[in-house]
Amino acid sequence: MAFSLTKWATRLVVMTLAIVVGYVIFDWAVWNATWVGSSKADCRPGGACWAVISARWDQIIYGFYPKAERWRVNFALVLIPIALYLLTQIKAPLRYRLTLFLFINLFIVYLLYGGGLLKVVPTELWGGLFLTIVLSVGSMICSFPLAILLALGRNSKWVIIKPLCVTFIEVIRGVPLVSILFLAAVMFPLFFTTDVVIDNLFCIFIGITLFEAAYLSEVIRAGLNSVPNGQVEAAVALGMNYRLSMTLVVLPQALRTAIPGIMNSFISLFKDTTLVLIIGIYDFLGIVQTATTDPRWLGTSLEAYLFCALVYWIFCFGMSTYSNRLEGSNRGRR
Repeated sequence: MAFSLTKWATRLVVMTLAIVVGYVIFDWAVWNATWVGSSKADCRPGGACWAVISARWDQIIYGFYPKAERWRVNFALVLIPIALYLLTQIKAPLRYRLTLFLFINLFIVYLLYGGGLLKVVPTELWGGLFLTIVLSVGSMICSFPLAILLALGRNSKWVIIKPLCVTFIEVIRGVPLVSILFLAAVMFPLFFTTDVVIDNLFCIFIGITLFEAAYLSEVIRAGLNSVPNGQVEAAVALGMNYRLSMTLVVLPQALRTAIPGIMNSFISLFKDTTLVLIIGIYDFLGIVQTATTDPRWLGTSLEAYLFCALVYWIFCFGMSTYSNRLEGSNRGRR
């Protein structure tokens, strides 16, 4: 009886504290919050100042992209999920899906950068949330096939290929991403003559892609090692060569097994793109941080970073949920 009373008392105290804390947070974040304003002075005391987000909304989403050309960013942000859906969901031969996916992504690059019929928008003007999405999704797309090749190369018995793959993977994994970004932005252009101008964002993109490929290759290699040898022997017995046995038998099973690890790598990559701020590229977090240093908005760091954390959580939670759904639909399949 005494134990039961203690248990109910504990529950009552916890529920009371939860209600009090919830009320305080709701009162600060919603009820007494200020949603629109031109400076910190317009915000009510005792409440959150979300006006810093609404005042900088366009810059947070588009960076410094010209206002008249922002329809191109909107169009690209619609095309990206469509391209991912076509690659993963439609019932068609893989080569056709990859070809269509490649053309859509090339069109997105042309749409954002411009040229020909479209006005050229240099990458120095790119920024905000759209740049974070482009960098992360683009690096995921480009690193995935490279990671598969590295994993196959490391598992192979070829005298030249295997040491090269092992060296590349271990060197990249042994260096922090910040160092790779500095090397990509500062050292890589030095390999070219002074009359050759290398886009800084392109160098950063290459560095992030190589970094992600090295880590992702180990995840895929673990999936390859989980496939029973009997599967390979059965493929050989059916007369398949190495290429066919890998593409039709081994890789599909390995990738299904490695789905959680692959998605974890993608989530980590999405968050790691914030490091590009160190190189002077203003992604989503960089734009939010510059808003808090504006003299008109001093003292709004808490609201700005809470908003930033919420956006990152939404994207990461969405990817994690999709990973669980994909893993569940493939459970029990070979």
